[in-house]
Amino acid sequence: MPLSVNTVSRGDYVAHLGILREWLGQLEAWLQHFSDGPQAAHVVSPLNRLALIEADLSHPCVSAQERIAMPPANEYPNSEQPNWRSRSESAAYRWGVCYVIEGSQLGGAVLYDRLKERLAPHPLDYLALGRGAPGKRWPAFVQAMCAGLDTEAKIQEACRGASDAFAHLIELVPCSALACGKNAD
Repeated sequence: MPLSVNTVSRGDYVAHLGILREWLGQLEAWLQHFSDGPQAAHVVSPLNRLALIEADLSHPCVSAQERIAMPPANEYPNSEQPNWRSRSESAAYRWGVCYVIEGSQLGGAVLYDRLKERLAPHPLDYLALGRGAPGKRWPAFVQAMCAGLDTEAKIQEACRGASDAFAHLIELVPCSALACGKNAD
């Protein structure tokens, strides 16, 4: 991921947001088809993460050159953009997918603390979103998830969902960031 390097720039943040925008856009479009499990209205209030990403990408301190330099979504070995392919539509599987999405906000809070001074004056609003999660949103989500995953089979299904969601995120990281095609010695 672009923010995993030691010398992170605002351009790296823009690239990171571009990957997350594609990932969340695909997952959230799929999740909108459901109204049970993690999509039940009483679980956690919906967040418009994509709007936060768009706001961060259009912040005045992000230059047009940084926006243009954002890796294209189709920079993959087979020139086809990976699309989300769920292996299940069960509520348990979706709990796993949502676990990765919600958990990524906790990681965002850590990144925010690490990068807020370096990337100032950008407010890093998408990353800052996770700062309130540990005290409010995350425990509510985990409590609802645990109640929904009440059998070993459901837990295993949720693990598949989480694994698939994370694997799809990795699929969306442009080849240039992963040194695709280079042989490891």
